[in-house]
Amino acid sequence: MAGGDLILTVLAARLTADIQRQVDALIAQFVLQESSTQRLADVSLDGEDIDCVEYRLTGEVDVEAVRKAALVLSETLSVDIVIQQDARDHVQPRLVCFDMDSTLIKAEVIDELARHHGVGDEVAEVTERAMRGELDFKASFRERMSKLAGLDESVLAEIAEELPLMDGVERLMANLKRLGYRTAILSGGFTYFARYLQEKLGFDEIHANELVIENGKVTGEVCEPIVDAERKAELLETIALRQGFSLDQTIAVGDGANDLKMLAKAGMGIAFRAKPMVRAQARQAISSVGLDGVLYLLGYQQHDLTS
Repeated sequence: MAGGDLILTVLAARLTADIQRQVDALIAQFVLQESSTQRLADVSLDGEDIDCVEYRLTGEVDVEAVRKAALVLSETLSVDIVIQQDARDHVQPRLVCFDMDSTLIKAEVIDELARHHGVGDEVAEVTERAMRGELDFKASFRERMSKLAGLDESVLAEIAEELPLMDGVERLMANLKRLGYRTAILSGGFTYFARYLQEKLGFDEIHANELVIENGKVTGEVCEPIVDAERKAELLETIALRQGFSLDQTIAVGDGANDLKMLAKAGMGIAFRAKPMVRAQARQAISSVGLDGVLYLLGYQQHDLTS
C-alpha cells in the first residue's frame, strides 16, 4: 500500500456520461477521494476531437493495482485512463525524449527502405517481432541492415519527404518549444531521418543509428554503438545530467519493446499507441488521441496551449 496523491486523466475523442460513470466507479472501487476535478480540453482541432478530464485524488492505495484496473477499463471503453503520482507541486518536467518510428512518424523507416529495395516483407516481419520484444534488438537490427546492402543513397531523400507525421506531433512540438521544454529524439532508426524531423519540428538534439554509405550505396554494415533499449535509457539519463535536470524531470514517449527501459528510467514513461506488452509494462499509456495528448498528462488546459 502507498499513501499520497494521484492524478487520474481521462482522454478520448468524446467522454460520454457512461464513461464518466465507469471512471467514478473505478475511483470508488479503490476508496479514493477527489480533491479536485477539471476539464482540460473539449475541442476539435484539425478535424480531431479531444475531450479530457483530470481528477486529483487522495487515499491509501496500491498504485500498481489502480494502474492495472485503469488499463483494463481503458481497453474496455476505448479511452485512455492514465494514472500518475501527483508530484506537480514540487517537480517541474524539463526534458521530453521521443522514440521516432511509429511514435513521431506513422512508419518504420527501415521497413520503408527495405520496401524500396525489394525486401520489404522479410524485413517488416523481423521489425514487428523485434518491436514485440520477441527478438534481441541488436541482432535483429544487424540482420535487417544486411538486407539493405546496395540500396541507392538517393532513396533516402525520397523517403524522408514522404514520411507521414504522427497525429498531433506538430501541435505538441510547437507547445513544448513555446513552454521551454528541451526535446530529444532517441531512436533505433537512422540519424538521416531524425535530422530531417529535427529541422522540420525543432528538436533540440537527436541520437540514432548511422547508415553506412559508400560510393552512393548503403553498405548494410552497422556503426557502433547501436541505439538499443539500454542505449536509449543511458542517453536519457546523460542528457538530463548534462542539462542539470533530475530524472524526475524527464518524460519519455515510445511504442515498442525497445523503448521500455527508457520509459522506466524517465519520471513519466508514456507508451504511445503501443504494442499490448508495452502498454501493460509502461506506467502511462495513451492510444485514443494524438501525440498532443501528452500535453494534458502534464496538466495543461486548452487555454494554456496554442492550437
